[in-house]
Amino acid sequence: MSTSLFQTCQPSEMSREAFCEVFGDIYEHSVWVAEKAWDNGLTRQHNQVGVLHSLMSDLLLSADRATQLALINAHPDLAGKAAVRGELTEASTSEQAGAGINECTAEEFSRFTELNDAYKEKFGFPFIMAVKGSNRHQILAAFEERIHNTPEKEFERALTEINRIALFRLETL
Repeated sequence: MSTSLFQTCQPSEMSREAFCEVFGDIYEHSVWVAEKAWDNGLTRQHNQVGVLHSLMSDLLLSADRATQLALINAHPDLAGKAAVRGELTEASTSEQAGAGINECTAEEFSRFTELNDAYKEKFGFPFIMAVKGSNRHQILAAFEERIHNTPEKEFERALTEINRIALFRLETL
């Protein structure tokens, strides 16, 4: 667990409103995670990235399945229509660009579209992958491998990937 402190803020000293403003999109369009974290009571220990991440991860994993599914479904498709239309959150835009998704060839973009559609048809939610440190070729390979998993395995994998994304986002603050 990361013991590094946040560079831009001290969560334990923030009002609920300020905390939710800063941490509300750590979990994609799901400010409820930040609200519950603040409501849980933040101590000076939560000024460490790893401690706050652990709390927020636990809140996601202890939520009911419908709430978890709603959070999974709040995520955009990788190289999807929202990206093309410029409708992603700032964090998602940066993460996808960092993986080179914005540099897809027409054939790669077409393959992402096919895989996104097939994945959602099979699982009922979008493919989630923490793309930091990956490139578009690795992401396509993971897509093609994971599409053969069971729905339950992919649901659990989506939550794991979402918590990895949250950690990457927290580490930038």
